[in-house]
Amino acid sequence: MRILVAGVGNVFLGDDGFGVEVARTLSERLGRTPLPDGVVVGDFGIRGIHLAYELSAYDTTILVDAAPRGEEPGTLYALELGEGEPGAAVDAHGMTPDVVLGLVGAVGGEARRVLLVGCEPADVAPGMELSPPVAAAIEPAVRLVRELIEEELRDHQAGDVNA
Repeated sequence: MRILVAGVGNVFLGDDGFGVEVARTLSERLGRTPLPDGVVVGDFGIRGIHLAYELSAYDTTILVDAAPRGEEPGTLYALELGEGEPGAAVDAHGMTPDVVLGLVGAVGGEARRVLLVGCEPADVAPGMELSPPVAAAIEPAVRLVRELIEEELRDHQAGDVNA
């Protein structure tokens, strides 16, 4: 079982850097709290084409991004995305998760299971600081990503037992 945790977003657009910050936080902690074998954390920033190529190598991809849904800033949510599915829940940076998923087939790949851990942004104006509510959502997002990883691994192991 291979899982990719991909932080995406533009760090020069305020809260749009949320996904990158979550990936950085997870990566910094790997020495103290390692992730299970087969789990890779990457900061993809705005490199959506690179991410589209990478998706095929993983059983599950967890995208982490600022994604407006009309909730209070800092609100977290997790949902499953489908390849080529329109992304009503993605924000204004150039390579949104829905665009990346749409590119997977174009680059000869196949996305398997793709989850989105999204955070409602407060401000995506030019700047390199996260707003206070989005900055406060980093730690809960790290915990949510870890919970999703554990859930994916449990489901995979249960599938192996039932196969």
